[in-house]
Amino acid sequence: MSTAVRRTARAAASLCAAATVVLAGAGIASADEWPVPPPYPSPLAPFDYDGFLTPTDLDYWNPFVSQNRLTSPFGTGTRIVCTGFHGVLLECWQADREGNPHKLTKLAQDYPGSLGAGLPGGGPGHFVYPGFVPGS
Repeated sequence: MSTAVRRTARAAASLCAAATVVLAGAGIASADEWPVPPPYPSPLAPFDYDGFLTPTDLDYWNPFVSQNRLTSPFGTGTRIVCTGFHGVLLECWQADREGNPHKLTKLAQDYPGSLGAGLPGGGPGHFVYPGFVPGS
């Protein structure tokens, strides 16, 4: 093997090793954490919540029902922690099967609900587990 080929092979191997370390570390660093209660009384303190409609509930599909919806592979079977203000959920996290928290994505509208936008605070929300595609 020529010196140039060896150098190129070494550089490629070093680059792959560095990319592996960076990517593996990025997965650990970007892990979500449960929200921490503030050290003072606050209306935004996190609380456990399980009052979501899920796709297995018939009311989930009814656009005239103004309730919080959850689209998740775990339904409401794992721990869910939310923050809210005056009954309107702001942010939520859900545990996976191992108990690790994942921040849920709140959709801009409570789809398929259609009447909640006129309620105080924008009404109920629709939260989706990160990366979850129903039916997959």
